[in-house]
Amino acid sequence: MHPLLQHDLEHLPEILRQACDTALTHLNALPMLPACAPSVYQQLKAGDEILSEQGVGAQRAVEQFWQDYSAGLSASAGPRYFAFVTGGATPAALAADWLVSTIDQNTQLTFDSVSSAIELATIGQLRQLLGLPDNQCGSFVSGATMANFVSMAIARQWLGQQRGVDVAQQGLHALGPIRVISAAAHSSSIKALSMLGIGRDALVSVATLPGSEAIDPKALEQALLAATDLPTLVLASAGTVNTVAFDNLPALLELRERFGFWLHVDAAFGGIAAASPRYAPLLNGWQQADSITIDAHKWLNVPYDSAVQFTLEKHLALQVQVFQNHSAYLEPPSVRPDNYLHLTPENSRRFRALPVWMALKAYGRSGIAEIVERNVELAYKLADKLEQAAGFTLLAPVLLNVVCFALDSADDTPNERAKRDQFLKKLDQAGVVRCTATSLNDKPGIRAALVNWMTEEKDIEKAFESMAHCRQEL
Repeated sequence: MHPLLQHDLEHLPEILRQACDTALTHLNALPMLPACAPSVYQQLKAGDEILSEQGVGAQRAVEQFWQDYSAGLSASAGPRYFAFVTGGATPAALAADWLVSTIDQNTQLTFDSVSSAIELATIGQLRQLLGLPDNQCGSFVSGATMANFVSMAIARQWLGQQRGVDVAQQGLHALGPIRVISAAAHSSSIKALSMLGIGRDALVSVATLPGSEAIDPKALEQALLAATDLPTLVLASAGTVNTVAFDNLPALLELRERFGFWLHVDAAFGGIAAASPRYAPLLNGWQQADSITIDAHKWLNVPYDSAVQFTLEKHLALQVQVFQNHSAYLEPPSVRPDNYLHLTPENSRRFRALPVWMALKAYGRSGIAEIVERNVELAYKLADKLEQAAGFTLLAPVLLNVVCFALDSADDTPNERAKRDQFLKKLDQAGVVRCTATSLNDKPGIRAALVNWMTEEKDIEKAFESMAHCRQEL
């Protein structure tokens, strides 16, 4: 054995204690750390792009990393990081994630580990949490991008089956063009269209309801009537990125009965609202969707990377047709909800289910619901403060946990966009809160997304004070 490996094996307890102490140092400081790392610290140190020939051992490597780069890390796990709908990691989820790396399971149906059984049980508990029926089968993937990709790949296979074509075997050319309809498709879905060979140009955008990002069912009906024979996939939103708008799923289901399209619901973070009895009605009808996307590293507050794709059980055989993997040393592609090798793109799968399983066991339905309801309440408080303050305007009413606002009148002019960008730069430099630039109805906006389990009213006070101060400095 290499002498450094031998040394680290013999000193493993000290190495793990060092890692734990380093992590605790970061976590204890998290509420005070800059939400956005200063740009000067976001650069690589000279020489760190070159491979070490001899190595320095684990303890020195950890020490060097923290010494050189801790100041360049954002407080993305903290209570005032309102960018990118990023959740933190609850204590139970964080502890579980450490164990995931320690036990290092490849979560397939290998009959040498309980990991696939725990994943199946976790999917079942998520169904219970979110009010989904037993006929929604699920698998863990890396994020919403892959959850949307998997769902749309199964949709592609189903659309081919309706016309006697096995797309997975024959290729998309055997089926021909597919039409994809949405009003506010997430960028990850558009990316998936490219990866699946359907093409970004297949996306047809339909009108929204007045003053909303939600699909106008009448506009969808007209689009469907325009080409009734074209294989069609409808992308519904259960929580759009700017305003958390929810499509009228019962109305879309009625249209599905008439026109026979595949209905996919992108509920990346909005779906977790179903954990709260107060907000679950927003998702009425999603139980019957052909496929659903849920992100766990957002409002469920487990570490990256973790998401779930749900598919109706009647489509499971099609999912296997798409993702089956034939090899003499692997479990054959039988149609069962825990044979994950044949249900997702990955052959090697991290034990992503464990942090979710641990969080649900630790906090239960009431714990997850409390996070949801507290974040929503705080989003309304932030919106009220911005609305009453000079120099800010809301671009849309708060519907759930995202505040979409702008400076002044938010006119779509180069000057206003430059002012918005300068405001965000000052906000980043202040480091108290991080928001992101966006655009709504062609107006330069700012988005604050609240999903962190630690965020409290004092964080809203601090965030608003920094926003108001940065606005005055413009």
